[in-house]
Amino acid sequence: MFEKILIANRGEIACRVIKTARRMGIETVAVYSDADRNALHVRMADEAVHIGPAPANQSYIAIDRIMKAIRSTGAQAVHPGYGFLSENPRFAQALKAESVIFIGPPVGAIEAMGDKITSKRIAAEAGVSTVPGHMDLIADGDEAVRISGEIGYPVMLKASAGGGGKGMRIAWSEDEVREGFQASKNEAASSFGDDRMFIEKFVTQPRHIEIQVLCDSHGHGVYLGERECSIQRRNQKVVEEAPSPFLDAETRAAMGAQALSLAQAVGYTSAGTVEFIVDGDLNFYFLEMNTRLQVEHPVTELVTGVDLVEQMIRVANGERLSLRQDDITLDGWAIESRLYAEDPYRNFLPSIGRLTRYRPPEEVDGETLKVRNDTGVFEGGEITMFYDPMIAKLCTWAPERAGAIEAMRDALDGFEVEGIGHNLPFLSAVMDHPRFVSGQITTAFIAEEYPDGFQGVGLPPEHLARVAAACAAMHRVAEIRRTRVSGRMDNHERKVGAEWVVTLTGHEGTTRLEAAILADRHGADVTIGDDVLRVESDWTPGQPLARLSVGGESLVLKVGKITHGFRIRTRGADLIVHVRTPRQAELAALMLKKAEADTSKMLLCPMPGLIVRIDVAEGDEVQQGQALAVVEAMKMENVLRAERKGVVSKVIAAAGDSLAVDDVILEFE
Repeated sequence: MFEKILIANRGEIACRVIKTARRMGIETVAVYSDADRNALHVRMADEAVHIGPAPANQSYIAIDRIMKAIRSTGAQAVHPGYGFLSENPRFAQALKAESVIFIGPPVGAIEAMGDKITSKRIAAEAGVSTVPGHMDLIADGDEAVRISGEIGYPVMLKASAGGGGKGMRIAWSEDEVREGFQASKNEAASSFGDDRMFIEKFVTQPRHIEIQVLCDSHGHGVYLGERECSIQRRNQKVVEEAPSPFLDAETRAAMGAQALSLAQAVGYTSAGTVEFIVDGDLNFYFLEMNTRLQVEHPVTELVTGVDLVEQMIRVANGERLSLRQDDITLDGWAIESRLYAEDPYRNFLPSIGRLTRYRPPEEVDGETLKVRNDTGVFEGGEITMFYDPMIAKLCTWAPERAGAIEAMRDALDGFEVEGIGHNLPFLSAVMDHPRFVSGQITTAFIAEEYPDGFQGVGLPPEHLARVAAACAAMHRVAEIRRTRVSGRMDNHERKVGAEWVVTLTGHEGTTRLEAAILADRHGADVTIGDDVLRVESDWTPGQPLARLSVGGESLVLKVGKITHGFRIRTRGADLIVHVRTPRQAELAALMLKKAEADTSKMLLCPMPGLIVRIDVAEGDEVQQGQALAVVEAMKMENVLRAERKGVVSKVIAAAGDSLAVDDVILEFE
């Protein structure tokens, strides 16, 4: 077995590989850029080597710098993780040339499957179902329009060397093809150094289901079931689960057989994933093969009990697989939620900054419940603009799907993140959405259910009442503490009243409830309307997380103190909750509200990023929907468009400028 391996990656996947290597008694080497000098993976590894500036093309995907780190540390093998150099055949070849083992597939398999055009041809020859499309390279936008018309709209524009949702666009018209083709080429060139494009038919009402395969170098391979990856935004997976709530045993076996057939056709070894698009009639079509470990691999590990990283290392060491297909059983249900540094209230735009608070839920490894959090950050660490915005992968497992969903709800409610925008509220909303709960999902789920973006969650009246009861009881506890600290009255119980007015303000408006509290040493009975809710908790003022029992049901609240109340976040809802005496509530209703600043005549930068170009000039008349500027953030290009007709009065920003959130780009008359 290897004595030392180098991990040519960063963040949570580097930490993930280190954990398995450590368990196997293998020393690890981390590499890091200027931006990652204090990163978690650097702290965890046995050794760490600096490889260059923050931009990935000067550090993590600079082959010469990685090779120098390998030579200086004497690493015998390299695990590439995913992204960066994981599917780069030149990197695998460079390792081979220096007799360093690549913990992944052979160069030929990477080349064959890494090019999406070539992979489609090989798949068809191997008897794998494929989507209709144009597999030859496309020269320019005009040719793209012509080909799209022949295939029939809608079409998918895809970078040949793409992955992770980058370099991909769905186009429903000629105009969208022209614009999307160039944007995708730019993203592909920036992310992969390869701007080749192809086009295929976009399957409507599709599910994205992938098969995990594992092959050794002795001609043996197995498939480890499927993962449902249909909850996607901008072609980037957000929630995954295993198994799929849609597949039956017969379809699973057919997809598994085709996946292994493709792997054998290219002499594949190591862990890999064959991705399929599946329509409503269970027809499935080959999408692509990822010749690496997938981001969502933990859900497969949770339902099969197989450590995929360990298997990759053993296969790379020349060992035979100890698994046979009959050994693979799917036990229970697992769900993964990807926590991203993206602000759901700003259309999921990237967010950067320092994690002023980062407290994941406690990990659990029980017989009826498992909670796992794969992460590469820590409290006090910084999320930068240079890399993928993923913070963590939160996974839950239970014997049944409903149990895994409920476990995920509780885990998300208990996940504390402060200092940056993040998508925890959206993930919670998905877990409660009827379509997800029923399993009736497609890759269009987010676009269909949140066409105007995510604005928050409106809790049902009975849940609002439980939150109101909890906040009233918590406020009473805080008031008792305040009177004790002030020392103004020995008998604090007579100082703190029992009648309160609770107002809860969220994105759907304000709810006003009256609460009467009868407390004892173990909790309080809170009367809301005609209901009496028993509230019990060991919460103390100042704690940012409250775990309560309200009306006999558990309730987890993220708590922030405000004047006369709290900011409460739970189950995807963000609420301002005021708890006042009846007289305070009467006076508060008479207070004037502060007017918000008028920015209606400005184009503000919606995210921290780099201005790629400005598409208008001073004096230009613009129409609604017209492109005004392009901002690049975390390797993705974002087109900013005019919300209405107007005239540009001043251009403030220029191409190449780095802007913060809400910096002014343009002004209008």
